Formats: sequence, C-alpha cells, structure tokens
Amino acid sequence: MRQVPTSRKNSAISRTFRLAALLAAGLAGTAFADDIPTQRGDLTPEDLARVEKVTTPTGDFSKAEAFEAMSGGATTSRKKVNRDAFSQFSANLSFEQERDFKLGNALFRKLWVSSPSSTQASDGLGPLFNARACQSCHLKDGRGHPPEGAADATSMFLRLARPAQNDAERAALESYVAANFPDPVYGGQLQDNAVPGLKAEGHMRIEYEEVPVALAGGEIVSLRKPTYAIDDLGYGPLHPETTLSPRIAPPMIGMGLIQAIEPSDIVANADPDDADGDGISGRVQLTRATPDSAIEIGRFGWKAQNPSIRKQTAAAFAGDIGISSPDLPKSHGDCMPAQEECLARPTGVQKRLGDTEAPDPIMDLVTFYSENLAVPARRDYEAPDVLRGKEMFYSLGCTSCHRPKFVTSRDAADEVHAFQLIWPYSDFLLHDMGEGLADGQPVGVANGREWRTAPLWGIGLTETVNGHTFFLHDGRARNLTEAILWHGGEAQGARDRFAALEKADRDALIRFLESL
Repeated sequence: MRQVPTSRKNSAISRTFRLAALLAAGLAGTAFADDIPTQRGDLTPEDLARVEKVTTPTGDFSKAEAFEAMSGGATTSRKKVNRDAFSQFSANLSFEQERDFKLGNALFRKLWVSSPSSTQASDGLGPLFNARACQSCHLKDGRGHPPEGAADATSMFLRLARPAQNDAERAALESYVAANFPDPVYGGQLQDNAVPGLKAEGHMRIEYEEVPVALAGGEIVSLRKPTYAIDDLGYGPLHPETTLSPRIAPPMIGMGLIQAIEPSDIVANADPDDADGDGISGRVQLTRATPDSAIEIGRFGWKAQNPSIRKQTAAAFAGDIGISSPDLPKSHGDCMPAQEECLARPTGVQKRLGDTEAPDPIMDLVTFYSENLAVPARRDYEAPDVLRGKEMFYSLGCTSCHRPKFVTSRDAADEVHAFQLIWPYSDFLLHDMGEGLADGQPVGVANGREWRTAPLWGIGLTETVNGHTFFLHDGRARNLTEAILWHGGEAQGARDRFAALEKADRDALIRFLESL
C-alpha cells in the first residue's frame, strides 16, 4: 500500500500554529483559564520527546502499528468476545482491586425501590426517575438505544435546559459555575417514571423523516431525520425557551484512561479560531466540580460537561434514579420547587447509614467500577481490508477530530491507568457538527451545534454487546455509514470525501471501524 501524509491537524506544523495561538493569548507555559496547564509537567524532556513521537499518527498503512491491538494499554481486556465484552475489569488490577470492582458492579446493577421500604439499604428511588439501576441505561455497560417498536426508552431521555434569564445566571455561566439552567417546572431532564401515586413528567415522542443521500457509484442511503416532542406533560407547560436534547446512554469502557489523559494534551489540540486554516476548530469544555473548586477540562458526557467520573456518577444517581450522594445530596432527585407533591414524598436517607441515600462507600465503589471497565483488544487489525480502511480513515481527515493515540499521565490518580499508550480515537474537544445534528441546547462552553468527539474504541462490538447498531447522540444512525453521513459543520469535508469514495473503499473504512 502507498504511504499518505499524516493528517494536517496532527502534524507538527499544525501543532505549531495552535501553540502560536496560545502564545498570542498569553497562555502557553502558564495556564489555560488560569487553572489548566498547557504543558505536561509529569514527563522529563526525554520522555516528552518519546511520547510525542509515539502519538504522532502514522503514515504507513502497509502493516499494523506496534501495540495497536492493545487499545487500552496494559488495562486492555483480552477476554473472549461475547455479550460481556464491555463488562470486564482492567487487566492490570490487583486482587483487592478486583474485589472492589465486583462490589461496584453489584451496586451498578442494584435495583432501587421507593421509600418507605423494608429494604432500607435500597430505598430512595425517585420520586421522579428514568431508571431503577445504572445498568438499566448502560445496557451491558454499553450503548443505549432509542425506543424502536415495542422497546422502551429507558436508555434514552430528553435533557431540558433554558438560557440565562438575569445577570446572576449570566455570571454563573461566565464563571463556569453553571452549564445552563433547568426548566423551572420539569428540571434538567424529562423523567418518564414516578413512584406509585405520583404522575410522571411526560413521555418522549419521536417522529422520523427519511432523507435519501446519494453516494458515489449510484448507491442511495436513506437517513432518518428525527423530530422530538413531549406527550402527556404532567405538570403544565414547559418554559417557552426550554430546549429538548435527546441523549442515549454512552458506552462505559475506558473511562478511567480518559480521566488519566493530561489536560495539556487535550488543550494542545484545541484550535478555537482555526489558526492553521484546516477548517477544524476544536474547543475545550470548561467546568467546575463544585462552585468553589478550580476550573477543569470537561471530558465526559455528550457535550463533555463533566470533568470527572465521580461527578458524572453523582449526576446520574440524582438525575436518572433520584438517589442522593455525598457529592450531590439531592434526595428528591430532579424535583423542582414547583413540584410540591414530589418534594413531599419520603426519602430513603437512613441516618445510621449516612446523610444520603448512596453514601460512601457506595459512591467510591460505583466510581471505581466505572473507572475500570476495560477496553476490549482489537480484532482483525492486521487484515488487508482493515489496513486499507485505516488508510482511508486517516487520508479523509477523520483523525483531525478522532485523534488516534494518547499516552496517559505518569501522575494518574490510579497507577493502573498511569503512563499507558491508549487508542481512543478522540480529541475530547467540542466541534461544530453542523445544523443536521444541532440540538440548539448550549451546555457550558458548547453551543447548540457542538458535541464532544465521541471515542471510537469498542464501536465495532456494539451489535455483539447490545444487539443493535444505533449510533450518534440520539441513535438516529442505524449503522456506521449513516453515522458518517450525518457529520456536518467542521466534519463536512471528511463526510463528503467519504461519500465520494468507491464502494470498496467505503466498505474498507467501515471494516476498520468494526475492528476497533
């Protein structure tokens, strides 16, 4: 196979342009947004040179790269590929850590019940909720799906948000204390379940329009364009400026490794003003774990709104299940002041166990479990058609956002994640994905057209684990080809080049994605 140039976005020239932009802003070598370093402080100059060399995207597609099979470095699972492929623990855990992982797994699967209950360690559900267990949304620790046919919407819900209404709210946005603001009646997400005797908030309705798209060679692909609404609103109308953003539950694998990426390595790929002129303008999401804590990079969630796995876990406990934790002690979940009947319901707080319904060590164990769901090893990565597809993926410019490799921090909080060569195929930045994928809902730095680049590791096992191939934030894409064709905005050029490929090359690119 021929060799092709490294993607411009990841080239040394492109990095120079971006560094120049940071220098112009007075940020390089000091801090980004005052708190975030823009240069790695965990490596010697010699190690830094090694890391930069090993993470530079390849231009040789005649053979597989060294260590390419081990997507999660030493944490990679090499267990048999089956429906449990996303539920294995990091391969380098100690015996004691395996125990904690299994305890966390049991809590992740735990079905919560409404209060009061004789099972006092399990009550506190709701009063309004979307699911009774973490596993109900993150099916087999994998990808959720939209309701299809008779299937329910447990692994998909609607985020609700409105813009700032006054100076105090605008100040909270500008200081990254708030990402947006909940609907005054329905809160931050639509909850379609309720404890007995209480009305649910409503039910999501999806209508699809089929849109034909022509590919090179005469092939026609039909994309389904969704429209979202809410039926059976239980507590009156929404605020007139509240937006609806559909979200399916994302896969759980590799999250501890993502958390272990040095912030400066994410900042280094940001190019908010497109200083290098390549049409890609990735932006860093900024947030705070608490109103008084330092500004951090957001990494988790469809709009990178959460800086850590623990914060994402606490938000899911409160918003999805209605369970309070030390990090988010909201024992009535997402109930708003206007929902008086909801707030009058009993909670599951047991003083002998703590001040919240999921006190430590519950939060510790569920967080540890979430940090250590291993990425499966690659399959067929040396196959000729997979290598050809990899060449197409790189040459089309897909790696401009789906950055192949990182080396995690030597100073990672857990040594099992430290200094690992990983292959997530994401830059973890926010990108404008065009009007077709826009939800119109700002979240922190992200505007209504921007989404975090989704990691691609494990994407080829979606059907094996979850029994479907629905992709993107709302599952509208029914396969990988449709997912690519929905790309717009900054990804429009790569999408158009894919559509113009000969069918054999398109098929090879899909085979490459299926090997991840």
